[in-house]
Amino acid sequence: MVAAAFFFALMSALVKIVAARVPISEAVFARSLVGLVLSVWMLRRARVPILGVRRGLLLVRGLLGFAALSFYFYAISELPLADATVLQYTNPVWTAFLAGLLLRERVTPRVVGASVVALVGVALVARPAFLFGADGGSLPLVPVLAGLAGALSSAGAYVAVRSLRTTDHALVVVLYFPLVATPASVPAMIPDAVWPLPVDLLLLVAIGVLVQIAQVFMTRGIHLEPAGRATAVSYVQVVFAYLWGVVAFGERPTVTGLMGAALVIGAALFVALPRRAEAREVPVRSGDDPS
Repeated sequence: MVAAAFFFALMSALVKIVAARVPISEAVFARSLVGLVLSVWMLRRARVPILGVRRGLLLVRGLLGFAALSFYFYAISELPLADATVLQYTNPVWTAFLAGLLLRERVTPRVVGASVVALVGVALVARPAFLFGADGGSLPLVPVLAGLAGALSSAGAYVAVRSLRTTDHALVVVLYFPLVATPASVPAMIPDAVWPLPVDLLLLVAIGVLVQIAQVFMTRGIHLEPAGRATAVSYVQVVFAYLWGVVAFGERPTVTGLMGAALVIGAALFVALPRRAEAREVPVRSGDDPS
């Protein structure tokens, strides 16, 4: 889950760059098409049947993933990257509670407490204008709602992934995301399509490759751990995004931001490190290695 967070953060930065010249629907299509090609190649290499077992739930997972991707890319294009990220990364809270409702996974005080602490840390790192205020005023409502819709869609997708862990290979679960998203993104892409510049084309391919890598790590993590715990670890993406800003764009860290980063990392480790009783549990499908 930490590896997935790293690659998702890098992808978000590239999306922010390419969205200045390429429509979001086209970025969604390109990301999905690259992911589809890579997924089919990985499945053939692993000699895993492509269609899967629980095809209805796999399609639901694909639709939820497509919705989450579209909302998130739109939020990134319209909001500051930190604000879009903090909205998206409310999803571990929704995941924990949806998993409790739909999968009967126990929502422990440990997970709830860590999620609350991590949310506070996320807010301190990103300092979203809709919470802290800004000289330029509040954020536009529609992109904020889109960011929250993306977080809820992601939570639903994560719960579907967790439910599929006992029936379908992780690579099959990954496949259904681009398998659904590629054709679904075409109607929105056609009216505003542009021919990307060579640099933009390279960025679009890179986005697709990075998300594919992140999806494999994320799917494997949710297969091995309860959905609420696994996705709570993904809060560290905000820290990675913050560090990308410092290293790549020369942004100066603030005391508040560093405090928030410490809270996020601490909460993620608190959730990720098992207690003694949990350490004795047998991992789910431990031999189902997507590599």
